[in-house]
Amino acid sequence: MHILDIATITIIGLMVGVELTVTLFINPVMRQLDGPLQARTLSLLAALLGRVMPFWYALCLALLLAETVLRHRTPAFAPLLTSAIVWAVTILYTVLFLVPINNRIAALQATNPIEDWLPSHERWNRLHMLRIVAIFIAFLLTLHAILST
Repeated sequence: MHILDIATITIIGLMVGVELTVTLFINPVMRQLDGPLQARTLSLLAALLGRVMPFWYALCLALLLAETVLRHRTPAFAPLLTSAIVWAVTILYTVLFLVPINNRIAALQATNPIEDWLPSHERWNRLHMLRIVAIFIAFLLTLHAILST
């Protein structure tokens, strides 16, 4: 079980770190780029992350479900189940609200005027903050559950 615990903590922790990095470091730097360069960079990042993140989020959920099943008769069960539910709801939230915006951003052309895409990117950022809060809470619950047993 220790290998599963290490994998779960590492993979979920890295996911939370990447999502925080996008908001705290990448987006503020990109806001300093001129419109066409910002549009091109956002498009490339949105396309790349749009390909990778679905698998990463699914892997995190699968690890959480495995941890939950393996600890079904322990005090860790409730926080792990809560974490898995939060993670599943976050995936649904992402698919319904963030993915459509991400797909529009990924399809950006560098020639599009900033007024065409900047409001979408700002909306994505606001919605993304909610996702970060949710997965951070799920991560904390997971850490508590695993480290308490």
